[in-house]
Amino acid sequence: MTRQANMIVDKAFKVAEVDKRLYGSFIEHLGRAVYDGLYQPGHPLSDAAGFRKDVIALVKEIGVPIIRYPGGNFVSNFFWEDSVGPIEKRPARLDLAWATLEENKFGLNEFVAWTKKVDSKPMMAVNLGTRGIADALNILEYCNHPSGTKYSEMRKSHGVKEPHNIKVWCLGNEMDGPWQIGQKTMEEYGRLAEETAKAMKLMDPSIELVSCGSSFRDMPTFPEWEATTLEHTYDYVEYVSLHQYYGNRENDSNDYLAQSDDMEDFIKTVIATCDYIKAKKRSKKTLYLSFDEWNVWYHSNAADADIVKNRPWGIAPPMLEDIYNFEDALMVGLMLIVLLRNADRVKMACMAQLVNVIAPIMTDAKGGAAWRQTTFYPFMYTAKYGHGTVLQPIVNTTMHDTAKHDEITDVESVSIWNEATAELTVFAVNRNLCEDVQMQIDVRGFADYVLKEHIVLAHSDLKATNHSAKESVGPAFSNQSKLEKGRLTSLLHKASWNMIRFGKQS
Repeated sequence: MTRQANMIVDKAFKVAEVDKRLYGSFIEHLGRAVYDGLYQPGHPLSDAAGFRKDVIALVKEIGVPIIRYPGGNFVSNFFWEDSVGPIEKRPARLDLAWATLEENKFGLNEFVAWTKKVDSKPMMAVNLGTRGIADALNILEYCNHPSGTKYSEMRKSHGVKEPHNIKVWCLGNEMDGPWQIGQKTMEEYGRLAEETAKAMKLMDPSIELVSCGSSFRDMPTFPEWEATTLEHTYDYVEYVSLHQYYGNRENDSNDYLAQSDDMEDFIKTVIATCDYIKAKKRSKKTLYLSFDEWNVWYHSNAADADIVKNRPWGIAPPMLEDIYNFEDALMVGLMLIVLLRNADRVKMACMAQLVNVIAPIMTDAKGGAAWRQTTFYPFMYTAKYGHGTVLQPIVNTTMHDTAKHDEITDVESVSIWNEATAELTVFAVNRNLCEDVQMQIDVRGFADYVLKEHIVLAHSDLKATNHSAKESVGPAFSNQSKLEKGRLTSLLHKASWNMIRFGKQS
């Protein structure tokens, strides 16, 4: 049987505008994300502030408009005051989340300065684990109030005259998790987050707030956690968070790539829960989603457990350093397609994380170079060209079975029309590992458009990886697409990620 996928794309069938913050990322004080990642004084490629210039270049290349900080689990015992002021006076603290020693040589002000160098904005998380309302107000005052108060003047005394004006704040992190410092019940978190949100909005009504959702889909209280906590926070926040990681733990690549369907179901369930609370409250307000932790994470689990158990309290140990392979890049491409298809409700998302820690960008230890992982490319291209209006395509594709997901589509795809640049972009993954797929796209609604390029990420070895010395997995131009009379015919290589771009004829 010939494998086929047919798609009809038309301007009339609009889903939503893509919020550029859908392509956000995440930096946590964990492993070598900060130290040896962003910040490495004395490295030959570091600037006067200690920021790695090669890392800055790669972050700008990949393009992340918003970056969540400082955690993650780290935030639930974060004393922000220790991370500001003269570096030589900052105290070291034990980080209970990851059993490491945090020296606080890189802190809040350094992070904000670094985000400016990479053309991004911070998404700040507040500690609702071991701290609470007063401390959330103190850090907000330090960051956003212009002058004349205790904490705004403290900021100015630290050499930061102008306020940071951080506009997005997370109300804690994974507060239902038993691994979390200061774990809360649903009612405990709901009440604390509600009162914290109310107080923060009194201080700065311009900010947006993210209520903490379940730690991941398989938590025993999901989605009851969302329903209960949103009873308290719904009126005071703009978003609820989602976290989810996937991995090929059973070495079943066929079923692994089907897990993006689970991500779609997760999003739909959270949307339904939000809308249930909306109906229950007789509210006219629509709550949006912040998928502020998502990625592939499983390669490094055994090594991380060994560090925590046998070598605790180290300084920036190499933790969560997953070396991604080609099939992981396909999974990342699939997850991005899911996020885009739900752009009407998912307005922010953070690939976790950005450098060294489950990251698309790596740096070699002991002064080595920075380099791109396999997952860098689907993220970079999607972040660059996935802007405009998501269109609802009519898609018919052949199917195949997996061990745990019954029949799944051979091809997963999404289309985005950027009216401002007169471009139409189709992202498609052929997740059939054995057969190529003949794809046809009807774009007669874009009569004056021509085919600009077809970029493909493909490799004969699903386990192929990149390293600083050799990039085995990278993008290539495909000559397998032709556009005639408004119909594109294309060959999608088995196990491949594809970007097909159309543009207005000049």
